[in-house]
Amino acid sequence: MVFHKTNLNGALMSLAAFGLYATHDAVVKFLGAQYSPFQVIFFSVLLGFPFVTLMLLRDKTDGNLRPRQPMWVWIRTIAAIVNVVSGFYAFSVLPLAQAYAVFFAMPLMITLMAIPLLGEKVGIRRGLAVVVGLIGVIVVLRPGQVPLGLGQLAALVAATTGALVSVIVRKIGRDERSAVLMLYPMMANFVASGAMMPFVYRPMPLEHFGLLVLMSFLGFVAAMLVIQAYRAAPAVVVAPMQYSQIIWAVLYGWLFFSETVDLMTAIGTAIIIASGVYIVLREGGGKVETTHPVSLSRARPETGVMPRVGTPFGKGPRDQGE
Repeated sequence: MVFHKTNLNGALMSLAAFGLYATHDAVVKFLGAQYSPFQVIFFSVLLGFPFVTLMLLRDKTDGNLRPRQPMWVWIRTIAAIVNVVSGFYAFSVLPLAQAYAVFFAMPLMITLMAIPLLGEKVGIRRGLAVVVGLIGVIVVLRPGQVPLGLGQLAALVAATTGALVSVIVRKIGRDERSAVLMLYPMMANFVASGAMMPFVYRPMPLEHFGLLVLMSFLGFVAAMLVIQAYRAAPAVVVAPMQYSQIIWAVLYGWLFFSETVDLMTAIGTAIIIASGVYIVLREGGGKVETTHPVSLSRARPETGVMPRVGTPFGKGPRDQGE
């Protein structure tokens, strides 16, 4: 594939987006050490609504917010609730690099889930890549050698539910409006976290509330950059840039949280990234996407707080009248 100037622009925009997402997650980790995940989620959703409203103003499709496939929408919504709580908790208690290493297994899990849910066929090469990637997860977690706590379990749950959310988007994305796919998880997380607020709320100083505002802004700008990146370049150019988050994780972990990366985590992460990139290259084509393939674009937990990579923010195929 010839690397045109537009491809370079797409790669640079995606690098910037994933850097902003990593900064967002570092803020999550900082706040998560002092507040319940439910409190952080509640205010993150609340502050995210104005930004999502700006996104939805771009959707000129006539229709209502009643889902066409309610069962799958609600399964996705429940998965998003579990995902956001487990993902925020994992960031708050695990070293950033280790959390990302487990989250990077999402493309592998998406590939596996696509077999029963989407009827996709996985050849021997992609199958081996998935196996190798899962071995990388085992190397990172080292069961039996390092005690596995709730943080590691939460990261695995976040990766699994995030993969389920992504596969469901691919399954129903042509039928459901972008607004339905975007708002249902956000509203569900808002209601669920709001119900927990009387039990977990702690007063926040102004500077911490400002960090919540910063989180929402970073998520919005990153989402916009990813949209533009996929419009400028094909998935095989944009998607691998998600793995640059590990560089930011190491840097932020060292600067702000006194974290270091041990050898086994580094080796396991390298294995996971190599298998994920291989799957992206096997699945990716040379087309520029108006909406991008979910399995090619995600290595992040689907928070249901701000729309993440892989969510059809703009006009999907149904919105375009296809």
